[in-house]
Amino acid sequence: MSILAILISLGLLMFLAYRGITVLLLAPVMAALAVVLSGDAGALLPSYTVTFMSQLGGYLAKFFPLFILGALFGQLMADSGAAHAISEGLVKRLGTRHVILTVVLACALLTYGGVSLFVVAFAVYPIGAQLFRRTSTPKRLLPAALALGSFTFTMTALPGTPAIQNAIPIPYFQTNSFAAPGLGIIAGLIMLGLGTWWLKGRATKAQAQGEGYGKHDNEALNDDAPVASMNMLSAVIPLILVIGLNALLTYLVFPRIDFSYLNDAFPELDPAGATGMWSILIALSCASLWLVVTRWKQWADLKTTVNNGCFGAMLPVFNTASEVGYGAVIASLAGFALVKEAVLGLYPDNPLISEAVAVNVLAGITGSSSGGMSIALSTLGSTYMEMAVNAGIDPELMHRVAALAAGSMDTLPHSGAVITLLAICKLTHRQSYGQMFMMTVAFPMLALISVVTLGSLFGSF
Repeated sequence: MSILAILISLGLLMFLAYRGITVLLLAPVMAALAVVLSGDAGALLPSYTVTFMSQLGGYLAKFFPLFILGALFGQLMADSGAAHAISEGLVKRLGTRHVILTVVLACALLTYGGVSLFVVAFAVYPIGAQLFRRTSTPKRLLPAALALGSFTFTMTALPGTPAIQNAIPIPYFQTNSFAAPGLGIIAGLIMLGLGTWWLKGRATKAQAQGEGYGKHDNEALNDDAPVASMNMLSAVIPLILVIGLNALLTYLVFPRIDFSYLNDAFPELDPAGATGMWSILIALSCASLWLVVTRWKQWADLKTTVNNGCFGAMLPVFNTASEVGYGAVIASLAGFALVKEAVLGLYPDNPLISEAVAVNVLAGITGSSSGGMSIALSTLGSTYMEMAVNAGIDPELMHRVAALAAGSMDTLPHSGAVITLLAICKLTHRQSYGQMFMMTVAFPMLALISVVTLGSLFGSF
């Protein structure tokens, strides 16, 4: 009965989220439903006030700074004109012959530098739409190109990316954002290479059949992105700061500091696990400060930009934290113990595969890469770490597999990211989701399988 309660709860969560109901309400309500259906109604209120809220608060304590700094940096990049300058600079250098690659690289450069994927989508869409129209490339392929550059290899694969999906595994595996860099680069090349090859082939075939940009009566190509008033080099400097400072602090600065003097004041602090997060936070802070200072005279309304950036972090972080609270309640039910044993029992001798399956399934159900991975690691993270140590598997490999798995099935049709991107492009699931599925599910899944295989054969590198 408890397992059935979990399945009903998860099914309703997925269905109602697809229908547009906020997870802020759905998560606690569906958690309560699971508790009641499992036959333990007496534990309803404690499950909410103790289990749900404590886990929600714990997640905010770990990741709220990263969400708010990431959103602030993204808003500063957008409102300063830097995002637009980078997009335009790529167009000038690559031209219109490689329009799909231009859009993908514009998104990739911005997201790898720490700009929110939603900010990137808004900033690059008008330019991409103009390029697609100019070259008679079907507009229905544009969401897939934007998704490939924003939702895939720069989010989960490339070492050092400040994306939240690359930061969540850090405290669980005592790693940093550069975990398993060689395998991450291989996974990124698989996604980028196959994705651009596939989209280019679809565009060529469509054009050969006489399909052009298409008629879109609901389209108004007004470029809402700020007009660039800086050159591309100046616009790229903040991105270089994010990646460069992150690497410098991770590999050179923090490893040489003896944090033992903090033991008395912060007895629960584990510097080995905390410094990875500290590196990202400092890098984002410095890059944001650089944008504010160097563009001081050009800001139209800096206060509004800062406020919008900070407010923009609220909904994503509380959505994800609510999903973590929901996962904690589900994990407390008797039926979850059986589910956990089933997942761990799939490949008891290979925690890599077990972790990949668990994160994939939960990310698919919740429609959220960060939410699915957070639920999986908050309930199974310590178990996977123990299994990895016993099997002689490098925790960095576990980190990279978790991140890649989170970005494989997170973009099923009910995903908020998918729905938002289609809304930005003014297209429907029927028009564009098939190609988006190839970019954000099929090829990332292939990259994940490749990394698990290489990691099992050769270890982490």
